[in-house]
Amino acid sequence: MDVFIKFVVDFLETFFGSLWSGISGFFSGLIGMFNVVKYVEIFKKYCGDFNALAWILAILTVLLLIAALGALVFVIYLGIRKYIRIRTSLVSQEELLNEVGKLNKEVVKLSNEKDKILAMKVSHLGLKPEESDVIEEDPEENKTPLAEGESRFYKCTLIDEKMQDYIPKKYNYDITLSEICDMFRNFACSRMGLFYEIKIIRLFVAAFASTRLIILQGISGTGKTSLPYAFGKFIQNDTNIASVQPSWRDRTELYGYFNEFTKRFNETETLKRMYEATYTEDVFLTILDEMNIARIEYYFAEMLSILEMPSRSEWVIDLVPSGWPNDPKHIVNGRFRLPENMWYVGTANNDDSTFAISDKVYDRALPINIDTKGVYFEAPYTENLNLSYKHLEKMFDEAKVKYKVSEENLKKIEVLDDYVIEHFRLAFGNRIVKQLRDFVPVYVACGGTEIDGIDYVLANKILRKFESLNLAFIRDEIEGLISYLSELFGRENMGESKAYLSRLQKLF
Repeated sequence: MDVFIKFVVDFLETFFGSLWSGISGFFSGLIGMFNVVKYVEIFKKYCGDFNALAWILAILTVLLLIAALGALVFVIYLGIRKYIRIRTSLVSQEELLNEVGKLNKEVVKLSNEKDKILAMKVSHLGLKPEESDVIEEDPEENKTPLAEGESRFYKCTLIDEKMQDYIPKKYNYDITLSEICDMFRNFACSRMGLFYEIKIIRLFVAAFASTRLIILQGISGTGKTSLPYAFGKFIQNDTNIASVQPSWRDRTELYGYFNEFTKRFNETETLKRMYEATYTEDVFLTILDEMNIARIEYYFAEMLSILEMPSRSEWVIDLVPSGWPNDPKHIVNGRFRLPENMWYVGTANNDDSTFAISDKVYDRALPINIDTKGVYFEAPYTENLNLSYKHLEKMFDEAKVKYKVSEENLKKIEVLDDYVIEHFRLAFGNRIVKQLRDFVPVYVACGGTEIDGIDYVLANKILRKFESLNLAFIRDEIEGLISYLSELFGRENMGESKAYLSRLQKLF
């Protein structure tokens, strides 16, 4: 055993001895490189025999050595600094990851609180919380595998059964657009305690004629959600409320999804209301509450494209790859045609907690700014209205003929377009001009004026794009545009556009 111990000691001594020699030699060599005393002794030893040339070369040698040592110290310094930076970065990343984890938990917590608040809000307005699209557990029917002969579209099939004995309403075909605006304003006041300016009501109704997506934006608490909700009560067809969540990423948030395990399609309340709309002539509204808390281009992209199709026969979405024999009546070969009588109203708060709404969305929608709280007024008790979407669209078509935008104003808009292109490199675009032709006549039929309708479209569809420009460089050009608007349309007109441009000037 003694022999073995001696063997192990000698054997390992070779390794550790060499290792220590290497380490100590490295540090000894490093220390020796900076042994100034040794350098001085050597210099004194030989300097007595130097001639003039040798002195010059010796000085150059000393300077080169100092430079080399300085460079070595600098490299070591950079290495240590880089190590500290990397180490600090790793620590910071770890701290950031921990912070992100905490924030994600807070987002989930706040989302749950928002759902509860929304439920309380709609309950206060008279809507049952379960009627909105607040995320909830799937019903038991969606958790069990599909039985033979059972429809995979549970909610839509219930609509088929419900509508078998449906008796159409007796719609009011004598009412005019201006009467609808006045009645709705009085209804909201007398029956629901909501106060809206008549201009907001006219904008809201006229927007139906130009687009399927209306955006109500402004500060919180001004009645953005209440407006379409009250309109649903007014026409006796409750508005569907879809509460947008930060996690919304694609179209399944609107329609639902097919569960491969249960072979069922998990339908949303929005899809159910869309399907119900295919059976009646009622006007249907769906509120996308706080629509920009997630990116609209993600979950609403398909709808934006489909609703742009000129022919309504092309308003078709694919829900499932193929059809089954027991699918609902209006879902053919897995495809569903969007109802012609549904409009989508998004509410938006522009603050740090939301995403900016892109031009792609704004160009296809009509924004309505609600920035002031309603002022109390007295209104007579007003009854509900049975409104047919076919009659509504007929009134829109009649208004577009009767109150067609004058050729004089269309020429002025063309001239203004050229001016904006020349000075700001922005163009109106055919889509916006078409919306203007559709919106303005209906706005006039609702009780407004043609010049005010044009003013509103210009301010909210075109001049709004100036915010994306460098305001510091176009500040002087804005003053010229204000003067040009006065020259074209008159000093007393285009007040909203001029006020908006003046606000942009004050930013710089």
